[in-house]
Amino acid sequence: MEKIRIYCKNTKRFYKVEPGTSLEELRKEIGMPALAAHVDNQLKELGYTLYMEHTVEFLDYTSPDGRRCYKRSLFFLLQKAIRELYPTKQLILDYTLPNGNYGELIDAPVSYNPDDSIKLRMETVTELTEEDIARIKQKMQELAEADIPIVKKKLLCDEAVTIFTANRQFDKANLIKNLGRFFVSVYFMGDCADTFYGPMVYSTKEIKKFNIIKYNKGFCLQFPSYLPPYNLPAVKYQDKLFEVFKEKSNWCNIIGVKDIDSVNRAISMGYSKNIVQVAEALHERKYAAIADQIYKRKDDVKLVLLAGPSSSGKTTTSMRIALQLKVLGLNPRVLAMDNYFVNREDTPKDEEGNYDFESLGAMDLKLLNEQLNQLFDGKEVDIPVFNFAEGKREYRGNKMKMNPNDILIMEGIHALNPSLTASIENRRKFKIYASALTSLSIDENNSISTTDNRMLRRMVRDNNFRGTTAEQTILRWGSVHSGEYRNIFPYQENADAMFNSSLIYELPLLKHYAEPLLRRIHPTSEAYSESLRLLKFLSYIVEMDPSEHMAVPPTSVMREFIGGSTLEY
Repeated sequence: MEKIRIYCKNTKRFYKVEPGTSLEELRKEIGMPALAAHVDNQLKELGYTLYMEHTVEFLDYTSPDGRRCYKRSLFFLLQKAIRELYPTKQLILDYTLPNGNYGELIDAPVSYNPDDSIKLRMETVTELTEEDIARIKQKMQELAEADIPIVKKKLLCDEAVTIFTANRQFDKANLIKNLGRFFVSVYFMGDCADTFYGPMVYSTKEIKKFNIIKYNKGFCLQFPSYLPPYNLPAVKYQDKLFEVFKEKSNWCNIIGVKDIDSVNRAISMGYSKNIVQVAEALHERKYAAIADQIYKRKDDVKLVLLAGPSSSGKTTTSMRIALQLKVLGLNPRVLAMDNYFVNREDTPKDEEGNYDFESLGAMDLKLLNEQLNQLFDGKEVDIPVFNFAEGKREYRGNKMKMNPNDILIMEGIHALNPSLTASIENRRKFKIYASALTSLSIDENNSISTTDNRMLRRMVRDNNFRGTTAEQTILRWGSVHSGEYRNIFPYQENADAMFNSSLIYELPLLKHYAEPLLRRIHPTSEAYSESLRLLKFLSYIVEMDPSEHMAVPPTSVMREFIGGSTLEY
């Protein structure tokens, strides 16, 4: 049989191989370390076989798809370890923390009942000891060293439902049953079957770096850092962030919407408007509670600092809190951080020689701190205006003086970095961290990435208001996300208050806007693989009927992304 030609993007060379050659075999022939591969810009596991000409790009941990493949495989390794050590328990992987994934063990349910499932999650959490954690880690290491193949099988949905029902994974079984499909991919690690909705590594021997530590009642499963040199992160307990996740998770459990399947059922039954109203009411309470905290310190606090990652709803959050402060008799005034950029020629450059506008060095910290202290002392100052077209700071007679009831609000990526306002007394500052910390999950073992949530928001917003395509958003996201790890996430625990801007109805809402944008991405685009991943994720979600979008209030954080806000941005 005639050999087929395969072009490898990594080596920029063609290779002739026999039809039916697997990616793993090709990888070994080339001598290329890899966890997965893009075949014609589509993500494939290394067990995938080649029968015609393709372009292939092998992926390691330095690529987003490689990292996700590694994490899914690590979760699967943990699942097998838990089943062997604690056969009467069920693994729950809840939320993504900056240094790993939080999880718990609960009593395994005996049958499917949505109410019982929620009750089990809330009432039967097994508090793990340090000895438990050590046993789990040792078992995972043993399984990794055993070089167990991870095999993908395409099963009829009915077969998969039978397997997951027998495993007492009723949420997973119910989601698959309700998707209305004929087949589903299920992965096997020996006798352990599961699905994590995406490709896995070829064998457990590829899962070399991980750690598991005791965290609250459960554990934090740690994987290598997102940034070079990709080491395991230092153990860091982020109690404030964890409490925000826990609070939202408990609230979702109370109202009976703990995962995608329960949200899908509620929307299919016509409860969209009710879900919107309840979710927005919770936000209103949170805005008011933060304003109350600030008001209690009104004699000292003169500066509210708000930071958060991209598309976390910072602008709406600051405006809604400002409205609540007005209700309490204070007069919030916005001070734009952008006006304190240094002139462009003084802006630091990154390792590639480009201006690094996200660097703290791009800010004139001396001027900012001087003017803030002058304002707090009751003096009038001339606030600069940054001319982005000219790349320099200008003074246009924009005078500001603070009255007794005035309070400044500053929003920006560095707002929680102590170096930004180093000369301002802490008693003068109230710091807020805002992010879309979704607590919904796909099923028992698959949490929804807060990063995916925010990327979908940004994709819809930038297409609506900035003329940016979904392809452009995806291609820029890596740089945006790296900046968040450097400039935002390290300081989130400095916050006096955290605001979770996620809404339980937002994915069914965003699906209506995001899907058409993602479908426009061409197969030859570098963003194509990511578009397919996001489309697959959205396929599990029932779309909210467009006729019900009017239920979203005009001051909702979602209006910042889909349009129709009555707030002035």
